[in-house]
Amino acid sequence: MALAEKLHLSVADYLQGELLSDIKHEYINGEVYAMSGAKRAHNLISMNLAGALFAHLRGSPCRVFNSDMKVRVQTASDDCFFYPDLHVTCAAADTAEHYNSRPKLIVEVLSDATERYDRAEKFHHYRKLESLEEYALVAQDTQRVECYRRSEQWDLQLYQAGEQARFESVEFELPVAEIYEGVEFSEPVPSAASI
Repeated sequence: MALAEKLHLSVADYLQGELLSDIKHEYINGEVYAMSGAKRAHNLISMNLAGALFAHLRGSPCRVFNSDMKVRVQTASDDCFFYPDLHVTCAAADTAEHYNSRPKLIVEVLSDATERYDRAEKFHHYRKLESLEEYALVAQDTQRVECYRRSEQWDLQLYQAGEQARFESVEFELPVAEIYEGVEFSEPVPSAASI
């Protein structure tokens, strides 16, 4: 997310503007921020995970959405729209044309430009979604998946190379290596056994 371009808009103007814009913007309580593009590894990771989740959830009431579908976080104090890299909603009431507001799982693929924002501000807002059971942060420079799960607190489960990543919110498990299929790393990825 680029913080340079900052505008103040109503929700209606923001949603209308997104339909006409060549670039995506996230909306945080009236402030609008232009989003930056992604690298090859980011796209491969997102698509690998989206494809696996789509196949797993086929025939269920749950649907997988990529980074073209917004998630709305609306509370008494907030009204925000984000473009997560991937999210799953299982709520029959999630029928808005341009956003979902009841995701069960949200996945963000980390980059140098967005990691701090994804870990802090976005997670701060996402935690306000009562429907959200799991928030996953996927590194793109090494095989590492962090799953934060809602309990009394938000518990962290870390998955690395050679392990099975488990997304409990949608009862899905797959090898970490499959999430990173086709991604080339600058240095060899150590296995979990060698760490």
